[in-house]
Amino acid sequence: MNGKMVNKWVNSVKDEVIQWRRHLHQYPELSYHEEKTSQFVYDLLCSFENLEVSRPTKTSVMARLIGSQPGQVLAFRADMDALPITEETNLDFASRIPGVMHACGHDGHTAMLLGAAKILSRLKDSVQGEIRFLFQHAEEVHPGGAKEMIQAGVLEGVDQIIGVHLMPHIPVGKMGFTYGPATAYSDRFDIKIQGRGGHGSEPHKTIDPIAVGSQIITNLQHIVSRNTDPMDQLVISVTKFHGGDAYNVIPDTVSLGGTVRIFNPELHGQVRGWMERVIKGVAEAHSAQYEFDYRYGYKSVLNDERITKIMEDTVSESFGKDAVQLVPPMMGGEDFSAYSHEVPASFILVGAGNVNKGTNYPLHHPRLILDEDALENGVRLFVHAAGKFVLQETNHEGAKEWAIMRSS
Repeated sequence: MNGKMVNKWVNSVKDEVIQWRRHLHQYPELSYHEEKTSQFVYDLLCSFENLEVSRPTKTSVMARLIGSQPGQVLAFRADMDALPITEETNLDFASRIPGVMHACGHDGHTAMLLGAAKILSRLKDSVQGEIRFLFQHAEEVHPGGAKEMIQAGVLEGVDQIIGVHLMPHIPVGKMGFTYGPATAYSDRFDIKIQGRGGHGSEPHKTIDPIAVGSQIITNLQHIVSRNTDPMDQLVISVTKFHGGDAYNVIPDTVSLGGTVRIFNPELHGQVRGWMERVIKGVAEAHSAQYEFDYRYGYKSVLNDERITKIMEDTVSESFGKDAVQLVPPMMGGEDFSAYSHEVPASFILVGAGNVNKGTNYPLHHPRLILDEDALENGVRLFVHAAGKFVLQETNHEGAKEWAIMRSS
């Protein structure tokens, strides 16, 4: 696809994309509550030509651009939900909703895909097949909106799907690629230790659940260091430990909780058993009782080798070879994984960091600021991806649309 032409199209929507992103940033909504956000997206998509717009779920939106000729179906996905974080950026367009913030870039993802949809909607006669735009709710909260959208049929007939994520640790102008597993399986667990409380001065008359819980934490790490190959990159993190209210009272119970992260699907199926063996063994050794609740979360995002190579080559051709960064898998969880286990997929990281602009705070930080120059790159990426999979610049029926776009 002609790079200069694409740049011209993207420049024509750049200001709108920034405006859309800022509007969304000011009015963030939490997972499963994206009523105004999804209505905003729905109304905009309905204002574009040639799109069939629908609501797969209460707070999600899908738009279909069905070409004049048969071919493959390419899906793009953007997530729309925000986080329960109080913003500390002091931006002119900072969140106006107390305690809620777009601290993971989903406002940018949505705006970028809207910009791509506006451009591509004018190219209907150049589409061989279909482009499907998925604006997804509830990425941040398990079981996640992706699963619900799949159940609603959004992947029916889809041949490949592409998702992006703005990343502040990658400089603007760079894009990150990972082959195979790109994110980890992300599970959660809760443990309750039932002991026998008593006075802090007489611990010998108690079954101290704090001491038992401490030993459980220590021994869970032996699973990581002694049960698995270091190359398997297993993480078991206890992130909560609650028990006791007084300085001189040993409590009856304590509760612990945390997360498990792993890439290897075979070992993923064994971790729960390993953990319970440790918990049971320590608890029984001290005559304590336990409750163990293990909840499976998002699967690992699987980047299809063929689709990812096409996208890497596309970025190299369109942005320059220096724009490509091969990055290791992330231990973070991502519900794009649900799509990637259904159809060939590629999840691409779009650089949004710029130290000179102070946009280097990590995701989920209350001071996260994204360099808005990244939005233009995201739109370009979507359009070039469409050019690789479903657009035919030279087909006769699409000549008019290409001519219009050239002159716009």
